[in-house]
Amino acid sequence: MIWVNFLHIYQPPVQSDEILERVVNESYRPLFKGLLMIPNLKINLNISGVLTELLMKKGYSDVVDNIKKLAQSRRLEFTETAKYHPLLPFLKKDAISRQIIENYKTNKKYFGKAYLPACFFPPEMAYSSKVGKVISQMDYKMIILDEISYNGGINEPPRDQLFKIQGESNLIIVFRERRVSNCIMSAIVRNKKDFLDLIKDDLNKNIYLCTAMDGETFGHHRPELEKALFKILSSNRPKQIFLSELPKYFKAENKIKPIEATWASSRDDIEKGVQFFSWKNPKNKVHQFQWKFLNYLLQLLSKKKCSKKIQEKIDNAMASDQFFWASGEPWWSIEMIEKGAWALLEALKSLPLLTKSNQKVGHDYYKNILSIAFWWQRSGKIEKLAKKYREAIKIPFRERTLEQDKPEVYFAFINTMKKKMLEAAKKKNFERAILWRDAIWKLETKNDIYDAIHAVDLLRLEVPDPQLKKLMDRYKKNYEKIKPGQPERRTV
Repeated sequence: MIWVNFLHIYQPPVQSDEILERVVNESYRPLFKGLLMIPNLKINLNISGVLTELLMKKGYSDVVDNIKKLAQSRRLEFTETAKYHPLLPFLKKDAISRQIIENYKTNKKYFGKAYLPACFFPPEMAYSSKVGKVISQMDYKMIILDEISYNGGINEPPRDQLFKIQGESNLIIVFRERRVSNCIMSAIVRNKKDFLDLIKDDLNKNIYLCTAMDGETFGHHRPELEKALFKILSSNRPKQIFLSELPKYFKAENKIKPIEATWASSRDDIEKGVQFFSWKNPKNKVHQFQWKFLNYLLQLLSKKKCSKKIQEKIDNAMASDQFFWASGEPWWSIEMIEKGAWALLEALKSLPLLTKSNQKVGHDYYKNILSIAFWWQRSGKIEKLAKKYREAIKIPFRERTLEQDKPEVYFAFINTMKKKMLEAAKKKNFERAILWRDAIWKLETKNDIYDAIHAVDLLRLEVPDPQLKKLMDRYKKNYEKIKPGQPERRTV
């Protein structure tokens, strides 16, 4: 096995000084200082140009310097992205290419000759065929996407080969693997042994593993987790390489058409046609007005010639954060919603030869976005949405599966847990064996609603979804043979 490890760091241009200071001190500073201490490191980093500028402007040049040192010592390879972290599938081609060019210029300015991006990272791994076309035309050779873009989550992409995008003959896809990435980010993996146990079945295979994670997870979102990452990265196995080196080891002979998705998309989202749910939910009125406002601004822009300064304001206003924090399912921040709407309004007001009518439309959009957001907050809608997410795991797993005519799901999880328990006991890893024993007891007795990490979620992190699906299909087939021929539903 060959391991490609990728980190992405980003902060919005409107981030508060207080939060930025916390992220820097809790994550960026200890993370990159620690990485400098690992001699045989090979890590891939995406840093949005807007964050590079923010770090320099706010007095955190030491973070930029440490990243530069890692790159100069050939232990870090950069990827390219769009400067202000927009959701690329919803931008026009010229806007996509402009933000990519500006990102390159910004990072080249601060990282100099060390900035040699070989692979492209679309913000949120948000992909559409338009994005692929622009990236290919800009002569990038590789793009990193989430594994769900392979075929919508039906099964995992093969790890013994690379793929090219159909119609874009020169663009190679590298697929991010969810399971191992999520195990590390969720702190299920805390040391080298945990990591090697997780990948043991694949360690001696001729395949690649691509983990991709937010850098802020280490130290900021999860205190002390950066120390676990250092331990894992210090291991001699598996061999670590850069994204640009993958084609030396694996051929890219087959072509596919990736599914439109993000690294947050679920299979259910794709089947429902709402791959971009957290940023553009068709039923979310705040989202509707946010996108109408942005599109109105871009419509006005198309009829005017603007200075570089005005264009920067508009690009800044395209950042994805305002949409993400307006989802309410579960992410919500009136502050970020207001900052995003205000950025759009300020960009609109900066346009030359703007009529009073144009200004009124902009002010109306701003007011509508804020009035709906505040009403949702006051009316309790946001609280209800949050409660729905909190309550989701308070329905015992047994009730949600076995007692809802889904025995194949219940028994797939129970029997896999039993297998994991026996494997751990055989290796004398009794702590792990007890964990699985307790998890089984909780599911069987409906006492599974109080854990910080639900037993089922724990198993999902350790066992690939396609593997669980095969088990479910098998149990379902067996269940069909014994299911009573009566209309009433049997329960156990």
